[in-house]
Amino acid sequence: MVLPPTIPLWQVAVASIFAVVLAKEAFGGTGMNVLNVALVARAFLYFAYPSDISGDQVWVFLGEHTVIDGFSGATPLALAAQTLESGQNVVQSFAGHDGFSFSNLFYGFIPGAIGETSVLMILIGAVILIATGVGSWKIIFSVFGGAYLMALLLNLIGANQYMMMPAEYHLVIGGLAFGAVFMATDPVTASQTETGKWIYGFMIGVLTIIIRVLNPAYPEGIMLAILFMNVFAPLVDYYVVAANKKRRLKRATV
Repeated sequence: MVLPPTIPLWQVAVASIFAVVLAKEAFGGTGMNVLNVALVARAFLYFAYPSDISGDQVWVFLGEHTVIDGFSGATPLALAAQTLESGQNVVQSFAGHDGFSFSNLFYGFIPGAIGETSVLMILIGAVILIATGVGSWKIIFSVFGGAYLMALLLNLIGANQYMMMPAEYHLVIGGLAFGAVFMATDPVTASQTETGKWIYGFMIGVLTIIIRVLNPAYPEGIMLAILFMNVFAPLVDYYVVAANKKRRLKRATV
């Protein structure tokens, strides 16, 4: 769901084995892993085979007839990163490519991995996860909130055109929405305390934008942001619990 359709299947198999063995079984199996297993597999592919996971490909299929096998083209994230060199306004850069309007970015009529292009479909998935109690709405909301607020802060700094990209565009390009809904909410690797979920999600959103804009060598910042916060989730919960204990002790001694 988060890989380009042209990636060799043997690489997917190798990455799956790597993730299951080292990110899951090595920690004790299902329910014991510290890192999101799917993201570990993607991170392995990203660093081991960067040229094959560029995400610049998309299949084109119409009914029962294949119009063309596929086409190559820069993704919105790649175009945004290119403005650091060209100095062109990001929104104008998008306008120069057919189909890169905000509405098409939201609906998913753009190049990219099948699971992360349509924010609309991802939000429908979010409603299902929240309604069934599988995903935490606090994490989802705080990821989007953290990303939006960080993007607004960078707008105020405005050191380059990438920083000046409207904050709402960050929410509909790349895998931020997919990561917020389906990856950050993993009940095993996310924060467990209610306050911790807000902090955990907010920091994922903030780090995603920081990685995207300040280090364009890693345009898909959501992957690294979630893995980073997976590691710190237990620490967040520890301090939340400690703060709760301290508050209760103060009330008990009054």
